[in-house]
Amino acid sequence: MSGTAHGVRGAGARLTVTAISAAEHLAFVRRQRSVSFLQTPAWGRVKTEWRAESLGWYDGPRLVGAGLVLHRPVPRLDRFTLAYLAEGPVIDWTGDLDPWLDPLAAHLRRRGAFAIRLGPPVRTHTWSAAQVKEGIAAPGSKRLTDVTGHVADPVGARVTGRLREAGWLPQNPRDGFGTGHPQFKYEIPLAGRTEGDLLKGMNQQWRRNIKKAAAAGVEVTVGGSDEDVRAFHDLYVHTARRDRFTPRPPHYFATMFAALGAEDPERVRLYLARHQGDLVAAAILVRVGAHAVYAYGASSTDKREVRGSHACQWAIIRDSLAAGCDVYDLRGITPTLDADDPHVGLIRFKAGTGGQAVRYVGEWDLPLRPMTYRAFALYMRRRGSLGQRERT
Repeated sequence: MSGTAHGVRGAGARLTVTAISAAEHLAFVRRQRSVSFLQTPAWGRVKTEWRAESLGWYDGPRLVGAGLVLHRPVPRLDRFTLAYLAEGPVIDWTGDLDPWLDPLAAHLRRRGAFAIRLGPPVRTHTWSAAQVKEGIAAPGSKRLTDVTGHVADPVGARVTGRLREAGWLPQNPRDGFGTGHPQFKYEIPLAGRTEGDLLKGMNQQWRRNIKKAAAAGVEVTVGGSDEDVRAFHDLYVHTARRDRFTPRPPHYFATMFAALGAEDPERVRLYLARHQGDLVAAAILVRVGAHAVYAYGASSTDKREVRGSHACQWAIIRDSLAAGCDVYDLRGITPTLDADDPHVGLIRFKAGTGGQAVRYVGEWDLPLRPMTYRAFALYMRRRGSLGQRERT
């Protein structure tokens, strides 16, 4: 994934940060090759419990960067908020960061933030599917970071070092998941590839299951009507009970489809896999430019043998390829390779698609009001997190 603004390298200390309109923000996003949907103005309308603000970085009169800030109040911290830029902002992360981040901090402090949390969309390490498979099989490998031969990104190393030097605090737990968004993801590169290439890159089980779904007569359609969203939510609640996580309420998905669809009719799509009229799997795809993201999924406990989830994923992969996407982002994994850890099944399943495991810089906090931030940290330790872990 790339969330770096194009064509703005070498910006100097004259950069200024100010609030911009949603229309200006969206126009900037549309000029980029790839941006996280969490950095679109529409996402601010989805997260109704937060106060959204679109920010722009200006080099003189020219808008050269943008970000969606979600201001979240924290109980017992008076009027101050945590300012959160998930998978952003969209700036040039390849050069000197101070001209970008210093005016951001000054602006958000004036806006009443006690701390900034951001997640640079910058990679640090990449492992191929073959390396993941070898790591799982190797008796000495317990974590993805134990696997050698990976590709290290010098930009990611530089960003990590500069954030630490500037007083930013890493918020990356050992298992890769925290109160925000995952540091480790699984992605399928699409650029320059064909459907045949992608099938060839999958393991035998994935190819067999795609064929099995087709032979069983599984039909995948693309929906988005209120009725479709309700059907998805019913299956999603069923999945939550089975897999023991807390589901989001129906209005969340209704808001999500309305807000993202209003911003761009191609932004969000709902894939529904049916077998003989029964909904057996569903998935929500969100796309911004060349970045396609698997946001939510659901599957039925019954009829698992018809492999509806594989049919859904293959339909998404084909459509994303046809749309000219660079990557299909399967979202979070934990870095465990330990066969005794229940989370290893997630990375094993996703590695079957081919693709690659990716480690990002992760999320970092900058305290703007240290005493308030310490009170916030204490509150977090007592509560465990801001709430259940979210993927989006």
